[in-house]
Amino acid sequence: MIEVQHVCKTFRQFRAVWDLTFRIGPGDIFGFVGPNGAGKTTTMRMMATLLDPDYGDITIDGISVLDEPETIRRLIGYMPDYVGVYEGVEIREYLEFFAAAYRIPVEKRKKLVDEIMEITDLSGVATKDVGTLSKGMRQRLCLAKTLVHDPKVLILDEPAAGLDPRARIELRLLLKELQKLGKTIIISSHILTELSDMCNSVGIIERGIMLKAGRIDDILAERSAGELSQQKLLLRVLGRPDDAVTILRGLPDVGGVEIDRGIITFNFMQPIESNPGLLRELLQRGVPVVSIAPATQNLEDIFLNVTKGIIA
Repeated sequence: MIEVQHVCKTFRQFRAVWDLTFRIGPGDIFGFVGPNGAGKTTTMRMMATLLDPDYGDITIDGISVLDEPETIRRLIGYMPDYVGVYEGVEIREYLEFFAAAYRIPVEKRKKLVDEIMEITDLSGVATKDVGTLSKGMRQRLCLAKTLVHDPKVLILDEPAAGLDPRARIELRLLLKELQKLGKTIIISSHILTELSDMCNSVGIIERGIMLKAGRIDDILAERSAGELSQQKLLLRVLGRPDDAVTILRGLPDVGGVEIDRGIITFNFMQPIESNPGLLRELLQRGVPVVSIAPATQNLEDIFLNVTKGIIA
């Protein structure tokens, strides 16, 4: 669906992105992750035809953003990190204005706007002045505006920024519904736990360089395969864990023993085949083991593993 091929972009002496190459499949929700100044917004603006790459190309549905930008604009819906609205305009009027701008025939506009307000849960406030909307409702309205021309691809730059927890949950559910409708969605965010729940693929960028990109399951499997000789394990025991911690710290091939809310985490420098032997050793030493299992890896683990925390 989307191919980014060796894209470079500089602003005077500042290198915003460099040799960016990655792919986003149709129907994916792609999480674009990186610190401030990493190049996320620059890349998304190039996808949206608002900036031209200095080198390389981006194709969406097989069409180049350089060769056919007008065609690309019909394929995408772009929502920047800050969107202004027109005060004194009702929600329905706002959406009908953009429907007219996209040259939707008059006879189809009302039904179209009704359907979009239904999808984005704005039907009950159709006559409300957009200037009085909360941040969460305004984000919903701006997302509704990007859907007016039924784009195949949604490019959303920090759509959850500044939202309260309920609004973030509602936004996540809405994007999942849009994915079910066949939309390919690119979303940038610093809220890694939310991206983990929402995205099936990810790109991690730092200093304009893509450090890792692909489907989250594949990246986790790849990382696990590279760490077969060591594991991070979670141990639960009956009663106080202090004695178990002391025993673990005295065992060979065990390190990094910590307690977090009654759960012991530690590194075991052996492959998974050695876990039964470790369990047997703990039981023989009188540790009342309830369970022992590998720690679950997630998007935060990937991010911390591949980035260095350098902004520029």
